[in-house]
Amino acid sequence: MTLSPLLADSLDGVGHGFFTRQGGVSTGLYASLNGGPGSNDSADVVAENRSRICAHLGIGALVSVYQVHGDRVEPVAGPWPGARPQADAMVTNRPGLGLAILTADCAPVLLAEPGAGVIGAAHAGWKGALAGVLEAVISAMEGLGAERNRIAAAIGPTISQRAYEVGPEFVERFLDEDRGFSRFFAGGTGDRAMFDLPGFCLHRLREAEVARAEWIGHCTYSDPDRFYSYRRTTHAREADYGRLVAAIAL
Repeated sequence: MTLSPLLADSLDGVGHGFFTRQGGVSTGLYASLNGGPGSNDSADVVAENRSRICAHLGIGALVSVYQVHGDRVEPVAGPWPGARPQADAMVTNRPGLGLAILTADCAPVLLAEPGAGVIGAAHAGWKGALAGVLEAVISAMEGLGAERNRIAAAIGPTISQRAYEVGPEFVERFLDEDRGFSRFFAGGTGDRAMFDLPGFCLHRLREAEVARAEWIGHCTYSDPDRFYSYRRTTHAREADYGRLVAAIAL
């Protein structure tokens, strides 16, 4: 099956893709384009899937980090010589390198400032988004010569508000930061609430004054044919789950 990644209008002209779970060689729970070396899938199979993504983008290497739900940004000059560093975002100005974010409900965010030849990628779960990972990756791009008022950012498939139920202690963590964040929560059952992760990420990007920010849509939880979902896997009591790849390259 041919790879058919989802694309963002805001990144038109920049090599990128929000890859679905279709078009790879993984089987079973991981079928089929599992890009996550942290899963229990065969390492050789994951490597083949990532190689197919490189071929699709026409690049020589796909670089990812060991994601930890924080705000650390790693500059990328080439493939890591050893273990992947712990971080949740990357930036580079090196042509031929693909920056890859792995998700299964969290928000993958790809960024580009084509005039300066700088790209970035961030993994924005609720913890990282609240901690400032999106602002951090924008600042790191500026460090490589980008101008934030020329940066375009796109949020890929992520869990949507209608599928993201949280408890009162979750809500309080946000309201302790800013009472205005209440607008990202809708009423749920009992004391539960529904959190708008893509809306919150869009807010952070727009407050950072980038040139353009968009969510391309698509709920990972609600579309099992195209997307992996940690929450859906948990609800189904499955043993593991695959990881979606969002990648960008100069």
